[in-house]
Amino acid sequence: MTSKSKESDDRRGIISACTWALDRLKIIDQWPQEEHLAQITATDQQGGGCAYNLGVDIRKLDNTIPVEAIGLVGNDADGQFLLDQATSVGIDITQLRQINDVQTSFTDVFIDSGSGRRTFFHHTGSSDHITPDHFDFETSKGRILHLGLLGVHAKLDNQWKHEANGWVTILKSANSHGIHTNLELVSIAAEKIREIALPCIPHISSLIANEYELSALSGKNLCLQNNQIDGSLFKAAATKLFELSDDGPLKIVVAHCPSVAFAMTRDGNIVSRECFSVAPEDIVSSVGAGDAFAAGMLYGFHENWEIDRSLELAHATAAISLRSTTTVGAVESVERCLQFARS
Repeated sequence: MTSKSKESDDRRGIISACTWALDRLKIIDQWPQEEHLAQITATDQQGGGCAYNLGVDIRKLDNTIPVEAIGLVGNDADGQFLLDQATSVGIDITQLRQINDVQTSFTDVFIDSGSGRRTFFHHTGSSDHITPDHFDFETSKGRILHLGLLGVHAKLDNQWKHEANGWVTILKSANSHGIHTNLELVSIAAEKIREIALPCIPHISSLIANEYELSALSGKNLCLQNNQIDGSLFKAAATKLFELSDDGPLKIVVAHCPSVAFAMTRDGNIVSRECFSVAPEDIVSSVGAGDAFAAGMLYGFHENWEIDRSLELAHATAAISLRSTTTVGAVESVERCLQFARS
């Protein structure tokens, strides 16, 4: 049995942890066949990785919400760029450390200008070197820990001392300090998701995942056709996770896809909300939309909003994020995100 941790009322803010990376974005005219040529029509670079994206999005949604960074970057130009970007939006970088002789994690992101589809080539770099020892929850004041991405952190993905992996160690420590723990997955092989993430389920407070990730984790398909989540299938998958959580702190499971999102609480209450329709001329790229959705949900959690209101903001933040090639370039305040989406 895993005891439910009591979340502290004295804490405030978001701890955005683990994947701090540089995104190198290339807009291409088409996705080529092997040994064929595609033309790069535009380039950009921005901070990336779930920790960077969510931390910056939260600060853009509401700059009164404190955000603390935890992670590793290289002692190189890319690492300094990430530190400067985080500082510029008011993120506390006390626990975002630079290390020598390791390249900062980076992702080459290719965006097809015709379809808007994204393809990622990721170098784990500095992310492979972070361990539970880099997390200090004694000095942290944050109330919600956003932790990811499982599967691209060599030391955390493997056994750590007597625990199944380093993620479990971090989650247990956060729980003992009264911190709400949220897990973010990444769309890697289904068996790898289950291997790393299943031991974490008894120790998380919430899960926000896309349709593929929750299907892989629960072993239950969420979609009937067109990759759209079906409500009854989602209920079965979420129920499975609550069973795996046993008496753990898991309160809510959220799944999203481009058309709809569902949320289910431990007592079986299910809320769904369709996404906002965005004019084609406003869509530049969907890169970062998943992190923007998570930022909207976690903002709602932090502010103790009703689930439906949190889902509305999550969809709105994802919708407004579509206007930029970069992960966080288009996100604005809570009010502006909702205004844009409703219009």
